[in-house]
Formats: sequence, structure tokens, C-alpha cells
Amino acid sequence: MLRILLAEDMHMVRGALVALLQLEPDLEVVGVVDRGDLIVPTALSCRPDVAIMDVDLPGMDGLTAAEALHDKLPECRTLIMTGLGRPGLLRRAMSAKVSGFLLKDSPAEGLAQAVREVAAGRRVINPQLVMSAWDIGENPLSKRETEVLRMAAQGDEPREIAAKLHLSLGTVRNYLTTTVMKLNARNRIDAVRIATEAGWLS
Repeated sequence: MLRILLAEDMHMVRGALVALLQLEPDLEVVGVVDRGDLIVPTALSCRPDVAIMDVDLPGMDGLTAAEALHDKLPECRTLIMTGLGRPGLLRRAMSAKVSGFLLKDSPAEGLAQAVREVAAGRRVINPQLVMSAWDIGENPLSKRETEVLRMAAQGDEPREIAAKLHLSLGTVRNYLTTTVMKLNARNRIDAVRIATEAGWLS
């Protein structure tokens, strides 16, 4: 039996996934959580073979949790599910040592097979996403530029960003100007759109 930990914050989706997985004779759901920050402690308690997790979770996002889980329980494989097919997410997933990356609109029967594949040490990645990630290239923004643009995307004004990051207002404005130039964007709003679609702000 393959032991599975499931992390999904939407109640109905979580219930449907558990029911779907329990139909398989060789799969057993041994843990269910609705927050990213509960993944590692729950995994250390129930010792799953595979952790299936959504990208967008409260408390801690799925990719950060996957990275932490790899450090604490390296024998547990991780399978990320998302409704957002953004190429930048796949690149982050690969950096986080994720074993599989599935879109939520993939066929239902593919989930159980994906679990078996990653448990066997193979990688399972949506091929369409691989091609998109290949085409889009690396994030051209520095870590700080990405952080500033992410805060701007959340509605923070330059003065608020400066206060939160302990930077001068001029420095924040320079970062925002640089991100617009690097992304060949028309303005800050366009830069946010480009970076969001690429998955660089996730």
C-alpha cells in the first residue's frame, strides 16, 4: 500500500480527492490537511510515501511546504496540483525538488497513476507546461525586484513597500522602474500582469 498525505484547502475538492484515491486498492490516505504549514508536522507523524498538495494554501504555499518536506522527510515524494498552468510555477517546483506537477483539469484517472509513478521515483509533469516553461525562460528579475513587484501587485504603494522592507522611497521606485524595463512592460500594472502570467510572483 502507498501511504498518501493530501493538502487541499477547498473542502469539496479535498473530499472528492480523498474519495477518488480511496477507490484504488493500492492507495491509502493516511493524512489530510487544509493548510501548508501543517504539511511537515503531519507528514512527520503519519510518514506518507507521497504528499499531494495544492500550490495555493493558507499558512504556507505548496511549493515552500514541498521544499521543507524534502528537507525533513526526503523519502516522501511530492506531487503538486494547481489550477494555474503558469510556467514560472513549474520552474519553482523543479527547484523545490517536486516529483510531479499536475494541472487540476487533468483527467481524474491520471492522479492515481501519477502517485504510483512518483512513488517509484519517476517524475510526472504536464507536457504542455514543460513546453511553456521552456519557451518563457528564466525570471529576469532579481529576488528583491520580484519581492517589490509582488508587494505592488498586492496593492502596496511605494511608500508602504519602503517602510515594510526598510528601504528608501527612491530605492523602491528604482526597483519598480527596473522591473518595468526588464520585462519590456508599458508600466507597473503591465509588469505585474507579465510577471503574474509567467508565475514569477507566486
